[in-house]
Amino acid sequence: MGLDPAAGATPERNVAPEPAPVGDGVGLLEVGRVVKPHALRGEVVVELLTNRDDRLAAGTVLTAADGGELVVEASSPHHHRWIVRFAGVSTIDAAEELRGTTLFASPRTEAGTLWVHELIGAEVVEVSGAHRGTVESVQANPASDLLVLSGGGLVPLRFVVGHEPGIRVVIDPPAGLFELD
Repeated sequence: MGLDPAAGATPERNVAPEPAPVGDGVGLLEVGRVVKPHALRGEVVVELLTNRDDRLAAGTVLTAADGGELVVEASSPHHHRWIVRFAGVSTIDAAEELRGTTLFASPRTEAGTLWVHELIGAEVVEVSGAHRGTVESVQANPASDLLVLSGGGLVPLRFVVGHEPGIRVVIDPPAGLFELD
């Protein structure tokens, strides 16, 4: 999940974070899954695990779990999923072979973007230097996604002012954020 704290932490994945990089060290991120064939001409239904629908733009190359490449020829939204046509997949039998295929893509490098897999396990410190725990998970929240800290603390991503991927997250929280009632 890519998160932009300056823009209210828009997640790249709405419900849960994109999994950590996988594969043979290339660092690919899971972005979708082929659910089933659609119609008779090789189209498939894809559940996109990111709100970045440009992951299915024509010409995009996705990688299957077995390392094979799938090139998107066309895609269109369909009932909260996508109908996708991949190059070289032109029959229902070929589409059926893709059923259950997990789709991977390279991470995007965008200034100011936080990736969930780079936050998990990172130490959280205030700009003053006060240690607040480590990031156990990132919880989706309509106002601002939340860092879930060891010990139960919650920190809205809008208070993240810096980070070293996988090592440290620097926050500038308002007074009282960590005080219990």
